[in-house]
Amino acid sequence: MEYEVCAKGALKLKSDCEVKKRRRKTDKKKLLKEMSEVSEVTKEEKSQIIEVKRTKAELAFQKMQEKMQKERIKQKAAMTHKQRVEEFNRHLDSLTEHFDIPKVSWTK
Repeated sequence: MEYEVCAKGALKLKSDCEVKKRRRKTDKKKLLKEMSEVSEVTKEEKSQIIEVKRTKAELAFQKMQEKMQKERIKQKAAMTHKQRVEEFNRHLDSLTEHFDIPKVSWTK
């Protein structure tokens, strides 16, 4: 009764390639041949990949991203977890009571 509304059967997914049902052994053989042809094409395409040259702005952006990431790593490595927790607790103590989380319990 609960599952009457649900669709039954296999999921139909959208994709670029066509999904073929395999019913006979000959279909499997054809599929294997097609897959091998596709893999050969991709190997040829890989050899023809053209290297993309970046603009000055892209290079500068990438350089800044790497620099900022290195700084973040150094900053995280400077303190232990215990030190970070203590610093966070000091920050919470400095806040006013306005930022306290109100009690939600109905029993107390």
